[in-house]
Amino acid sequence: MSTVLGFLRAVAGAVVCMVFATLTLITLPFNRKGMVFHALARGWARVLLFICGVEVHVTGRDNLDRSKTYVYVSNHASLFDIPAIIAGVPDQIRIVYKRELERIPLFGWGLKWGSYIGIDRGKGTEAVRSLEKAAERIRKGASVLLFAEGTRTTDGRLQPFKRGAFNLAIKAGVPVIPLTVNGSYHILPKRSVSVRPGRVNLLLGTPILPEGGEGKGAEVRLMNEVHAAIEGNYIDQ
Repeated sequence: MSTVLGFLRAVAGAVVCMVFATLTLITLPFNRKGMVFHALARGWARVLLFICGVEVHVTGRDNLDRSKTYVYVSNHASLFDIPAIIAGVPDQIRIVYKRELERIPLFGWGLKWGSYIGIDRGKGTEAVRSLEKAAERIRKGASVLLFAEGTRTTDGRLQPFKRGAFNLAIKAGVPVIPLTVNGSYHILPKRSVSVRPGRVNLLLGTPILPEGGEGKGAEVRLMNEVHAAIEGNYIDQ
């Protein structure tokens, strides 16, 4: 019975995604600064979490200065990380997503033509251009979210980080917020189609400033510091 209910939640969630993706496409002409897109994304996230029985609890809001922009770096355990972060973090966040998602009808089209930033991980030149685009968004007043592991964990454990997020933070010259997501893995693990109700805990860490300098060495130092901050709050799931 629980498996059937979990599948029905997944179907309902897919319907919600399609509805809000359609609304996003309709409102694109009014979305020059991304505010409408973000408002719709937050609405989508809250409705999805509600119908799937997912509660979000956030700690560390006091670490954010609403007058500043950040690069949020998070671990990635479930597809529910995204709605939990959009609904729970009080910031105008633009997500850097893998461009393969643009192939999904309606939902992918909303991503492609909306305010988020697609990245082609298989092409180095395109990936660099995407990071430059993300840095420009930050300079114009929008924070950016990246999942530094590159993909969702398959076993509930924290994975090694990739350097792209930290290259971006250094390019943009803004602090990194280590964002730890706990509890989402059991709601919808990778390769599962059954959604379980549950609670997602978001922990916003203290901002970490790039030390200065560029290149691989600076990126690795920043990456190691952020990884340690997230690892210190992470619960193996």
